[in-house]
Amino acid sequence: MNIRRYFGKNSREALAIVRKELGDDAVILSNRAVSDGNEIMAFSAEEMNTVVNNTPLIRAHDGEPNTQRAESAPWLSLLKQNSDEPNHPLEATNAKAESKASNTMPSKQMLWVLKEMRSMRNVIESQLATIAWSNIQQREPIKAEVLGTLLGASFSPALSRYLAEKLPANLDSDKAQAWVKYILSKNLNTVENEAEILDQGGVFALIGPTGVGKTTTTAKLAARYVMKHGTQNLGLITTDAYRVGGHEQLRIYGKILGVIVHAVKDEADLALALNELKHKHTILIDTVGVSQRDRMVTEQIALLSAGNTPIKKLLCLSATNTGETLTDVISAYKGKGLDGCIITKLDEAATIGNTLDVIIREKLKLYYTATGQRVPEDINLADKKTLIALALNSKSPANRPFEFLVNELPFIMGQANNTTNISLAEI
Repeated sequence: MNIRRYFGKNSREALAIVRKELGDDAVILSNRAVSDGNEIMAFSAEEMNTVVNNTPLIRAHDGEPNTQRAESAPWLSLLKQNSDEPNHPLEATNAKAESKASNTMPSKQMLWVLKEMRSMRNVIESQLATIAWSNIQQREPIKAEVLGTLLGASFSPALSRYLAEKLPANLDSDKAQAWVKYILSKNLNTVENEAEILDQGGVFALIGPTGVGKTTTTAKLAARYVMKHGTQNLGLITTDAYRVGGHEQLRIYGKILGVIVHAVKDEADLALALNELKHKHTILIDTVGVSQRDRMVTEQIALLSAGNTPIKKLLCLSATNTGETLTDVISAYKGKGLDGCIITKLDEAATIGNTLDVIIREKLKLYYTATGQRVPEDINLADKKTLIALALNSKSPANRPFEFLVNELPFIMGQANNTTNISLAEI
């Protein structure tokens, strides 16, 4: 197959050249803007017929040839599947189509055609979504306002679009904002009171990447416990034997509180420490921080899951991280399951919508929020209404370069992933 490139000053001129060279029945593979004009990839209808006619016949189980020759071409099969199954997973279809291409027609050109057709489909879907959101802005300005508010607060385009699409009709601006806050509040799972930690007791391990504030947060929780129940029934353990002076920081806090800190290096040490502290009401474990992409994460989760003593794992999430990074961290650390999370460095974050977005989508239970270095003042039980109001009302001159203009919103939503699986309560 002879696939040709055609250039013009604009799309109309390039199409005119294609028609002149290949006729009105030419097959257009791609039409895109380039630096010096417009580029079209195309081939003639005669070459298309040649490809179809040269496609090997598929034999039925009885050995007779299958007469539906055209549908045996893998990329035509892909088109048929796309039209018959509009909700099929695109990745599975692509893999299946490419497998057929490899088995029935090992041609680099045909695989390239498949790739171009997938690219064209993505472009068309994006353009249609852009047009749709442009129309929504004109017909339903309140939805556009809600969308802009959520995106400006750093909520993901996927969640922002979902809420804007589900917004009830005939709401004014104030009621629309109240509805958004209500839905976010219903889906942000927080601890009702501290009884789940301070009164019920148990073993809690604070986990997370380096630098998110695990040691300081452990000290804050220890101080809160001591203020309510005293020092006698509290145990402290640190696994941070890798960082120079890592366990010393918690030892200093423990000395101030009057609680001995047990340092452990491996599973055997941890088992001995837990056995020694088994009569304690509450045990807090400060763990070593490692990158979410380090193999030590798996080893750490295995360490906390290996013994007979159940250990609740609380993941520390820095509010200063992006939503993509937070999602990556959760994916790495969830291992056999997470029991909850704590937002740290809340005072350092310009926006927190991305943090709340990830916690909502991952359906994590939020225990505390931490804001600073003071022990135990700078930690509070998570208050969903306060956090959501803070996320939606954060306006700072420093954020202005990152805010979306009204006329940019359709393009942002056009590029958003339509296949993102979001399930919220109370909608």
